[in-house]
Order: sequence, then structure tokens, then C-alpha cells
Amino acid sequence: MTNGLVVMTPSSIAYSGTSASINADGSVTFSACATLSLNGVFTGDYDNYMVSIRHLGSANDALNARLRSSGSDASATNYVWQILRADGVTVDGSRFSTQSEFRIGSIINNLRSGLVCNLFGPYLAQPTAFRSVSAEPDTPSDNARIYDNAGTHSLSTSYDGLSLICGAGNFTGLLTVFGFNQ
Repeated sequence: MTNGLVVMTPSSIAYSGTSASINADGSVTFSACATLSLNGVFTGDYDNYMVSIRHLGSANDALNARLRSSGSDASATNYVWQILRADGVTVDGSRFSTQSEFRIGSIINNLRSGLVCNLFGPYLAQPTAFRSVSAEPDTPSDNARIYDNAGTHSLSTSYDGLSLICGAGNFTGLLTVFGFNQ
């Protein structure tokens, strides 16, 4: 097999909301979901992974994530992350420690956004690092907004899944998980 990205089809999904389904190509379509959990997307076949998401939100709030193992979220306060924001002419940042989830992007009311999140070694029994970059509209100024998030989960635990959690409202869209074949 050549080097490149390999689609990781979830073994199963769980959600709270209207609907979610696994497509024939391994992507996941979801509609008006407050949470969406993917099982079996991280395996021993690959060390590093990428999650690509396009979505439309119903509120203005954070889109967060948790690592997941055997159908259960890792929800203890073992996440540390930093965010850099570029919004119009303002650039700033914040740091968060002892968190029960990490920021992966934002939900923007009635507007479309996209993000890519890389996860480094989630299936390995070692701390997991992550970095996500999201491109978002900024209302009411009609500027583009960039969020760059990076952090770690400190436990040396093997994880096979990921949960996405809306801070408020819900989101609709399409996501795909890829493994890096190296």
C-alpha cells in the first residue's frame, strides 16, 4: 500500500439529535446533533489521524471533543489546550488546563464552517497530542475568523474513538476520519 490518507470507517456511531449515519465511503452524515460519537476509528494500523468536518450550526458556541475507548468518553480533567484566534484585526490567545474536553472548533448560528483536526497517537498507550484549525465566518462584520487549537491528553491510555460535543445548540454536516499510512 502506498503512503497517504486512508478512510477509517467507524465500527459504530452514537448521537443525540435528529439523525446520523455511516455512508458507504466511510464518512458520517449527521443532522441537528448536539453530540456525535465515533467508535472504532483509531486502530493499531496507524499512529496518527486526521478528522475533516464541514458543518452548519444552530447557535454560537464551542465545538468540543473527547477521546473515547470501548464506547465511553474520557471525561476526566486530563486535557490541556491552547487557542490562538485571528478575528478581523484582532489576534489573541488563551490557555486552558485541567479540562474535561478540548476545543476542536466553533458552532456558528446558521453559518457554515470547516475544520481539520490532527490527532497524534490516540491508539497508542501514551499521552495523545492534538491540533485543530478551523475556518469560520465572523458575524456581523463578515470577516473570516481562524481558530488554531493545540493540546494534549495526559493519560497513557489507548483510545479507539472520538466524541464531538456542541456547547449549545446542534450542528449538521459531514465528517471523515483518515489514518496516515506512513
